[in-house]
Amino acid sequence: MSAPDPAWRAWLAKAGSDILNIQNNLRSSLVPWDTVCYHAQQAVEKTFKAYLVFHRKPLLRTHDVVALLAACCAVEPELADLDTTCQRLNAFATEVRYPSDIYEPTEQDAREAVAALERIHERVVARLPVGSR
Repeated sequence: MSAPDPAWRAWLAKAGSDILNIQNNLRSSLVPWDTVCYHAQQAVEKTFKAYLVFHRKPLLRTHDVVALLAACCAVEPELADLDTTCQRLNAFATEVRYPSDIYEPTEQDAREAVAALERIHERVVARLPVGSR
């Protein structure tokens, strides 16, 4: 493998900003659950993109974390068991950003999205060089 592209750290830092946004919101007395869900999806998206950039794989310009996971699985097939979790997070990429009469995320949705983010982030970051965590 050729040397990793150093831009992966910038992607991981952006994921960290989404995680910080979630943490700050969860400490608030009034939590915007839709925003927590959105940033959980965004953090996963950027974590996958960091992994792909690290491995010098084509960077997919998509918000679809299932597609990004598939690209990561081409490098690391053991990540495939995250597919169902990623399918759930995909709904938070765009749908929760706009008013909807059909669906508004609940606290339970947000807490499940954060738990999913934590599982995915931990698994992917563990496969990156020490010191990136």
